[in-house]
Amino acid sequence: MHFPMRTTTRRAVLGAGLAVAGSGLLTACSEGTGGKAAKPAGYVSPGGPEVAAAEAKRGSGPVRQLRLTAARARLDLGGRTVDTWAYGDRLPGRELRVTAGDTLALTLANHLPEATSLHWHGLALRNDMDGVPGVTQPAVRPGAAHDYRFTVAHPGTYWVHPHSGVQQDRGLYAPLIVEDPREPLSYDKEWVVVLDDWVDGVDGSTPDAVLAELSRGMGGMDHGGGHGAGHGAGGHDMAKMSLAAGSAAPAASASPGPGPSRMMMGATSPLLGGDAGDVAYPHYLVNGRTAQDPETFTARPGDRIRIRFVNAGGDTAFRVALGGHRMTVTHTDGFPVEHAQADALLLGMGERYDVLVEAKDGVFPLTALAEGKKASALALLRTGGGEAPDASARPGELDGSLLTADRLKAAGGVRLADRRPDRTLELRLTGSMAAYDWAINKKKYTPGQRYPVAAGERVRLVFVNDTTMWHPMHLHGHTFALPGGGPRKDTAIVLPGRRLEVDFDADNPGLWMLHCHNVYHSESGMMTVLGYER
Repeated sequence: MHFPMRTTTRRAVLGAGLAVAGSGLLTACSEGTGGKAAKPAGYVSPGGPEVAAAEAKRGSGPVRQLRLTAARARLDLGGRTVDTWAYGDRLPGRELRVTAGDTLALTLANHLPEATSLHWHGLALRNDMDGVPGVTQPAVRPGAAHDYRFTVAHPGTYWVHPHSGVQQDRGLYAPLIVEDPREPLSYDKEWVVVLDDWVDGVDGSTPDAVLAELSRGMGGMDHGGGHGAGHGAGGHDMAKMSLAAGSAAPAASASPGPGPSRMMMGATSPLLGGDAGDVAYPHYLVNGRTAQDPETFTARPGDRIRIRFVNAGGDTAFRVALGGHRMTVTHTDGFPVEHAQADALLLGMGERYDVLVEAKDGVFPLTALAEGKKASALALLRTGGGEAPDASARPGELDGSLLTADRLKAAGGVRLADRRPDRTLELRLTGSMAAYDWAINKKKYTPGQRYPVAAGERVRLVFVNDTTMWHPMHLHGHTFALPGGGPRKDTAIVLPGRRLEVDFDADNPGLWMLHCHNVYHSESGMMTVLGYER
């Protein structure tokens, strides 16, 4: 089945990495060189006339002026207080809401101790506003600010986060809702639900420390299952080892240094083709709250509720269901689909789904199962009296009809027209947990990488997963179509040992990142750039 689909004097950045000798980590040119974008000859520049012309075609509407401040924060996750980095004093950051056709003008103020950026996940926007240091903009240095200004062309559910190292796995993320001025759906209330896995500030952990631990590899041992992983000579089936030791949940390895280890072993999921993830997170969150002190959304019986799901996690797929309710799926990754019924959804990192539910009378658990990790996050829907479910609530819908993107069809108005591809790019996903050498076509990311495309082409991306792990692959600045009239998406799950072909129209010139949205895989090298030829 095909599922659609983060120091030294230079900070690790998702947009521009150079291998640091002896460390296995990627660092960027954002600070050491002033963050100037690499400009190989022959390609459209992010600030070039082609980009300006494409933006002019989008027009301009009322200006929506917004501001985000990235700063240190002390946040209550619900029974657990952590020191982290966030947009303001809340998690997720304050919702950004605009209307399609608006001109969005946002100032990002950086009060962090290191450089940062802001990426608009899922938006087809002008290239020089995409927020990738070293590729589309200079990094935003500590104490500085950066102005983003562009036309927001398409309605839908999106989100914002840094494209700088593993900062996304802190508290630096916020939902971005683009309303449709001609909204075709009818509903009474809207609930934005942001899912996350959390490690920052817990017992001294930071995402940077997690990346450093993972980058040491596992001494030749594979930690997963599926497609022969961990079962051959020299391998170890960590799932069996954990269970044999009496562990009821996936285990973290022995810590290689001070503080707890966060390397996960034994996390497996048939839905994900075997290995479920790399990181043993201590907490899983819905809208910034743990299951011990969940958010409660209130409505009335009979209300029609639009739920907008966003997976902002760093390393976790979530299987989500609302107890006592079936969901009608209306959108994925911002684009409408032919309506489909489901009990549960599977969301990889970076994916979004919109659903409609008709609220029943009572109090119901919205449970987000950390797929394969034997843990869950929780929120509550309350429309009447009754005792709230506890943190362990597992509604039966989680084991009911599960919807994945390969089962959806694009709505007629957004279906990609039939056309033979003008160009096919094969992207083999390579690497292993043992060496932590994630890459595309066996090449770790470097700033000058370009896979050429040309304006006006229909481009086919062929993802071939040669690894034993699943990868949610994300393309900036465009949406692609899944095969057979499938949905329009910008993030698609590619299962281990599988091949996924997706098509997109090259209609947005510039330099666009393509990467795994497991932040630790991308920061270790599984990313590259599609460059429009001049």
